[in-house]
Amino acid sequence: MLRQVLHAGLRTSFHALGRFVASHPVFFASAPVLLSILLGASFSRYRVEEDVESLLAPKHSLAKIEGNLVDSLFPVNRSKHALYSDLQTPGRYGRVIVTTRKGSVLDPVHLDTILKLHRRIYQMQVTVPATGFNSFNYSFSYLCLPDDKNVCIIDDIIRAMEEIQAARTSNRSVPVLRYPITQLADGRQAYIGHQLGGGTGARGEGVRSARALQLTYYLQARGGLMDRVASQWEKAFCAELQHFAALHPKLGLYPSTSSSLRTDFQFSSVLARRPLLASLGVCGVLALLCCSMRDCVRSKPWLGLLALLSITLSGLTAAGILNLTGATYNSTYLGIPFVMLGHGLFGSFEILSSWRRTREDQHVKERVASVFEDVMLRFSGSTMLHLMTLGLAASPLTNMEAVRLFCRTAALAVTISYVYMLSFYSSCLVFTGYLETGYRHGCFCRRVPKPDRLDSKPAWYRCLMYTRYQDEAQTTNPPHAVDSHLLLGCVRRCYGDWITNTYVKPFVVLLYLVYISFGLMGFLQVTQGSDPSALVAMDTATVLYTRAQQRYFSSYSPVIGFYIYESAPYWNASVQRDLLEYAKGFQRISWLEAYLNYLSDRNQSTSQPRENFTRTLRHSFLREPQFAHFADDIIFAERGQGEEPDVAASRIFLVAKTTENKREEMSVLLDTLRRLSLTSRVRFLIFNPSFVYLDRYAAAVSSPLRHSLLAVLFLLGLSSLAVVEPLVSVWLGLTLLSVQFGVLGFMTLWGVELDCMSVLCLISALGHSADCSGPLLCGFASGRGESRTRWVRVALERHGVPSLQTLICYSVALVPVGSVRSNLTRTLFRCLTLTAGCSALHTLAFLPTLLTFLPPSKSRGHRPGEEGQRQEVECVEMNDSTRVVDQITTV
Repeated sequence: MLRQVLHAGLRTSFHALGRFVASHPVFFASAPVLLSILLGASFSRYRVEEDVESLLAPKHSLAKIEGNLVDSLFPVNRSKHALYSDLQTPGRYGRVIVTTRKGSVLDPVHLDTILKLHRRIYQMQVTVPATGFNSFNYSFSYLCLPDDKNVCIIDDIIRAMEEIQAARTSNRSVPVLRYPITQLADGRQAYIGHQLGGGTGARGEGVRSARALQLTYYLQARGGLMDRVASQWEKAFCAELQHFAALHPKLGLYPSTSSSLRTDFQFSSVLARRPLLASLGVCGVLALLCCSMRDCVRSKPWLGLLALLSITLSGLTAAGILNLTGATYNSTYLGIPFVMLGHGLFGSFEILSSWRRTREDQHVKERVASVFEDVMLRFSGSTMLHLMTLGLAASPLTNMEAVRLFCRTAALAVTISYVYMLSFYSSCLVFTGYLETGYRHGCFCRRVPKPDRLDSKPAWYRCLMYTRYQDEAQTTNPPHAVDSHLLLGCVRRCYGDWITNTYVKPFVVLLYLVYISFGLMGFLQVTQGSDPSALVAMDTATVLYTRAQQRYFSSYSPVIGFYIYESAPYWNASVQRDLLEYAKGFQRISWLEAYLNYLSDRNQSTSQPRENFTRTLRHSFLREPQFAHFADDIIFAERGQGEEPDVAASRIFLVAKTTENKREEMSVLLDTLRRLSLTSRVRFLIFNPSFVYLDRYAAAVSSPLRHSLLAVLFLLGLSSLAVVEPLVSVWLGLTLLSVQFGVLGFMTLWGVELDCMSVLCLISALGHSADCSGPLLCGFASGRGESRTRWVRVALERHGVPSLQTLICYSVALVPVGSVRSNLTRTLFRCLTLTAGCSALHTLAFLPTLLTFLPPSKSRGHRPGEEGQRQEVECVEMNDSTRVVDQITTV
């Protein structure tokens, strides 16, 4: 009873709202347009997100906390001897991978060319500001990070190559270059595994050849001016490398800077501008055709274009609100137009389908009110599902900033689209309704002649102006038998009978089992895509650099920092054994191991009193030239006067041997060492900048989807108590789960990883599948008194056709996006295409078949006031020369 009362009250409210909109069509048509124009003027405040790491990395993670602790203990500016490019990355840098087309980078010709490139980069200057009397020239020596001698810190491989070049010039024996740890001329050991790649050579003989070389140039940004200078230097760095590559075609140069990821990530938006306009144009043509009929008066082609205009205006309004609130844009927002498109087209085609089922002898206001009463409850319910899924994913529960911002913006856009559908599109329906009442052409707005005058016209004119007058409708077949839309006629006469045929049902059930099987196959192979380079435009510097790095530098992991952040008894033999055991199996640069070897070589005990251990470390070991660089790795804390200081914190560097699955192995290594740190007597942590993306990435990506799905199921369960029949909620929940399962499985089989973009598509797929299948289920469940097959056919005619029209326009609009050369848009295209395909299968095949032999039952009697039970009436009209004067209606 409560459900019936609420249902009747909501329908009555929407009926009154429809009459109100129909009574003031000019206001509701002009107000959204003026508001969109006013808010669209705020694009002068358009800003692009600069910090890509905050978007694509989990917002709250242990790795970020560890990174802040590491920066406070061992800042980059504190390192005065050596830097590791994949561990210590300051705010600004320039990096290049040099490869050879033929031969080795250590060959005399290539080695001289690479050193020549190094000198050109070292001497390169930028002018800031570009013009004016206050312009200054800045070179790398001014911007670089200096060592303890105030000389720029450069990669150790450069020093090794300079030593090789000097030996060749003086006809001396070339020093042996070992891999991955070599010894320089000053006796210092240096790790070059991330600087020399693709090497070959026996273990004891050193490197004979190498295919690639990586150089990194570190910059320091000491404020606003220096940051601008460093930014200009990065641009000049890329331009210089491009020019140098043209002069030396035998070398391949792959540059990367601190701004490359941000630039290439946002470049997807630039590439997608024209394809998005093409999508809008193609979708407009399809929408125009879907709204057309043979009857030129009852055809509504302009409503298809006006639906797209309504969606465009709502998008412009949402963008204006974002600009005024200071929000920033990023390339993940490319998916928002398709969320709006799917939902808006569904509402417009449902409204138009309901309009065609209203009685033509009613006044336009009453017809619009009937449309609102019939459609808006379902459309409002699907909008609530969209807002629930997007709203919960936009909550603070979401740990991925890109997902949160996308869902927040999409929820705003869907809300405005819903309001504009009620106002702007409905008022346009009122205007076209008056054109239909006056028997004016649906496209040209010209009054259509009556049949007696039309017979004297040419055949093409009669075809163009064909319509059925009201007096003809009283003596001929019902309107739906004559003026059927093409798709509606196909569904009514062919598809509805075919899909419910007894001999077709087993094949549909078999098809569903195949669908579930392949979905399960893909579901079991889901992989996380934590690499941010998988979300940038193709053929960009980031992608080319990443490919070269994976090809030549995948033998070893990035340098992992092993940080002991509390004072520890390093002089204790058991602590020394523990630390050496932790580093066992790694390639390592360890001050502790070198110090213990130093003591052993001098025949001193490694287990000494604290005072002796620390005194020898400070005054003997760290003053040796080959060990002086370890001073960057130790922090001393003063004790009382006259006492030796304690080692307050220290670090060692570890490198693991890896295979092709480098990121997966790094994730496993991170979890293993963290579990070890919980039981160790020495308080330590491990860190690498890539851990920010790896740490709890799977949970951060999947949790919004999981929360949204649970929220939808909760909303359906709650609404079944008061608004919707329980079986409809059950069927809709199972349909959403099935669609999600299929999209997730098939996208994995299609080569799409579970990253933030694919999760955004999966979240929007919940609302899209509810748009398509919800009305069909409601229409079927509301019918009483006839067989299941009959009501399945009726539901397909009334709600399956609008869903089919939406899916056709939506799928065609995706085609231009698939041509964009971007990894992000490729993921978007594949996921949304699978969403449309799975939704179409469930709405047009699986559900119509399963509902013919599964609950809800049709044996109960008629319930007054439910959807689908429109009263059949017989009208007797008295006409004068203009229009209907009066009518007598009998039930």
